[in-house]
Amino acid sequence: MEHTLIQAVIDAEQQLRSAMVCSNIETLHDLLADELIFINHLGHRVSKQEDIALHQSGLLSITSIALSGMQVHAYGDCGLVHVNADITANYQGAESNGCFAFSRVWLKKGQKVQVISAQSTPVVA
Repeated sequence: MEHTLIQAVIDAEQQLRSAMVCSNIETLHDLLADELIFINHLGHRVSKQEDIALHQSGLLSITSIALSGMQVHAYGDCGLVHVNADITANYQGAESNGCFAFSRVWLKKGQKVQVISAQSTPVVA
């Protein structure tokens, strides 16, 4: 089961990356848990609804995300991800390009996994 959960989380991470770049609201809705709390690179707590609204409104526009150094660990029904992301984006009218370290907690719910907690930290060279 651990290997199956890890593979599901890896697959979901790729789906999330793609959905963020394309602002695919339907996929984001499926991958983000209703109780999501995301602490963004500015230290702000963002809910699922707020995150999706940023994509819908165009206040968040992501051109590219390149993931590296992904580590995934399974703990019961949870998958923990640590990954670096080199992102080219515009956030609330300002360039937000750079490398960010992400931590995400994925929870297995039935046959799918959803992000319930996430945090982004700028990586300073």
